[in-house]
Amino acid sequence: MTEARPAPRKRRRTQRSDWQLPLLTEMGLQPERQRLIVIIGTVVGILAGALGLVAVVNSLGTYAPERRVGSSVIGPEAALPGSYHGWGSSKLFAPVADREKDAKPLTAKEVFGQTELPVSKRLKLKLAAKQLDGDCSAALWGELLLEQVGDAECNQATRGLYVSSDGRYVGQYTLLNLKDSASASALVESLKTLYRGGWTRPLASPKGGFPVEGYSEGGGYALGHYVGLVWVGRADGAEPAAGDDFVTLTLALRGAEKAVYRRVVALTGPPS
Repeated sequence: MTEARPAPRKRRRTQRSDWQLPLLTEMGLQPERQRLIVIIGTVVGILAGALGLVAVVNSLGTYAPERRVGSSVIGPEAALPGSYHGWGSSKLFAPVADREKDAKPLTAKEVFGQTELPVSKRLKLKLAAKQLDGDCSAALWGELLLEQVGDAECNQATRGLYVSSDGRYVGQYTLLNLKDSASASALVESLKTLYRGGWTRPLASPKGGFPVEGYSEGGGYALGHYVGLVWVGRADGAEPAAGDDFVTLTLALRGAEKAVYRRVVALTGPPS
């Protein structure tokens, strides 16, 4: 009886490593060495690609984002008040609510004929410069501000720069001639935010002016179809100390508004 021979054992097939590449295997490199070579090659490729991308980006030049709508290029002369308050028109100015009823143009002498404005018994504001512009964009800056005064048909802007008799303070009053009281009140209200990106241009004088980086305060007043802008500060640009009364300085600057009061009287007659 023939003895049964055991079935031959199947030869286990060696599983090919994921890191075995035919070319590298023929060169006699083990899978571990092949894996190391692949990793190094990948890193080198990524770095080379990154360097190439940087070179391409640099070749395109520097990207400058577009300016936000409503922004304005602030020039060397464009000092800004640190705060602003606005007040609407009162019934007193109803007779000059519309420019059609008050058509006579303003004059610089009419508004700034008084060369000294009393602040106290010892202190006065002295007129250092004055200017009347028929184009309001010559007296104001700021894209949104100019757009609004354009819509309001601003046709005159008269400015007066004052320096205190002790040289400690500087102030400027600007009177804008708009088409009606609604436009004036809207501008005064809008300036509560617009003043941060646009304001009246300061007049230049060797006697003094507003330091560009200095602190100052602004205010707006609707006077019928007119808008009065008050601007006060210390000549050295410092914030007000205990002895600095900006409220009284503001009231003194508003003496320029007598021109508007005279126009009200001219239309209505003197009060009985």
